[in-house]
Amino acid sequence: MNINLTEDDKTEFKLTLNEKLEKIVVAFLNSKSGGDIYIGVANSGEVIGEDNADKTQLAITDRLKTNILPTCLGLYDVYSEDFEGKTVIHIVVSSGTEKPYYIKSLGMSPAGCYMRIGSGVKQMDINMIDRLYASRTRNSLRNIVSPRYSNHTFSQLKIYYEENGFQLNDSFLHNLDLYTADGKLNYVAYLLADVNSVSIKFAKYSGLDKCDLIENEEYGFCSLIKASEKVLDKLEIENTTFTKITGTAKRNERKLIDKIALREAFLNAIVHNDYTREVTPLVEMFSNRLVITSYGGLVEGLSKDDFFSGRSVPRNRELMRVFRDLEFVEHLGSGMHRILRAYDKSIFTITENFVEIVFPFHDDYLDVTEQVTEQVKVLDNNVINAVLDLDTEQVTEQVIRLIIILGDNELSIKEIMIALKLKHRPTIIYDYIKPSIEKQLIELTQPDSPNSPTQKYRLTTLGSVLRKTKIN
Repeated sequence: MNINLTEDDKTEFKLTLNEKLEKIVVAFLNSKSGGDIYIGVANSGEVIGEDNADKTQLAITDRLKTNILPTCLGLYDVYSEDFEGKTVIHIVVSSGTEKPYYIKSLGMSPAGCYMRIGSGVKQMDINMIDRLYASRTRNSLRNIVSPRYSNHTFSQLKIYYEENGFQLNDSFLHNLDLYTADGKLNYVAYLLADVNSVSIKFAKYSGLDKCDLIENEEYGFCSLIKASEKVLDKLEIENTTFTKITGTAKRNERKLIDKIALREAFLNAIVHNDYTREVTPLVEMFSNRLVITSYGGLVEGLSKDDFFSGRSVPRNRELMRVFRDLEFVEHLGSGMHRILRAYDKSIFTITENFVEIVFPFHDDYLDVTEQVTEQVKVLDNNVINAVLDLDTEQVTEQVIRLIIILGDNELSIKEIMIALKLKHRPTIIYDYIKPSIEKQLIELTQPDSPNSPTQKYRLTTLGSVLRKTKIN
């Protein structure tokens, strides 16, 4: 059996673990997008397997930790994969931000520095080494002194590690690279400390824009791990489950947003955010979408194609390592695959300074039984029955979208077109407005002057009830 890959500039096969491991890893660290190494696979792609996977993984981890500089902890993953009963060791290597990387015993020299050329590796020359060193990122969190470096405690962080089975010792903070070169606690330590001034903001709005703020929370001023966990709990609460009752009385349930994709997107925002400008990720919830924004565009050298293919270049490798140790995130780059399994690339907006992910709410599942709000429950039973009848009539997606964006607003056709991001006026009239009026879900604000240039549309009582069953 052959693995469904071929050797190229991002993929390396090794039948067994040998002395070339460090050279290959260094070459991938020095590349633009990293790469994958498979041990237990012949050059032809035939899977032979690795007999002692656990022992081999430990040996790999020890060698990479010990033999490469600058430290590449947080920039690689080592795990086993099964291919039809045969075990293969998979090493995922990210592109590093502190190039050039080199083999420790050979120094920052042509003998120790390598780059990837096609499916092979080649020594760097002195000019390339000097050029990479001159452009090396020096404002990484590891090199920035904590604003309170002499007054930090890490009880929360230690509890998380102990709960995950780690045995801690006096070198705990050093092992996590929480010190600068001159021995002061760094900015990563500040983010992970029990007390800091960092918080993650969660804002909730009643409509489609930021005019009507109904909730504004800050989660933080504690270890970034604890703050992140609090936001994840909040997202779990807000990501409501809705139920669709079919004509055969069958119940289908789904979340507003795909649960796995939402978690991965938020954690990616936390781990890859650029904290050097003291800007933290922001979560905003509107009536029809949830938006996660992180500061800092793509890491230098990472293309959009690499980004979407799951090629991870951790901006903050120390944070990546901690979040992975504590099993908040899994393998490098795996989060993007989970997001794109549920959504397409259009939910991402990438600029020079920001990465924004917009999760539209699923709009084909209506809760018409257990999740009706208290306000809905006290309404006339005829209205409730009308909503139930509407569900069996299968209200179109366009109608649902329209009642969601209307909310408590009165909107003109032009405003509706802007909110729905549609430019074809007849589509708005015949696919959205007319069927909504026919089902008595919306009404004209000026019924006696239907063609008035100031005409607007609003929800009826029935429309309001149907909308509440959708968003609560």
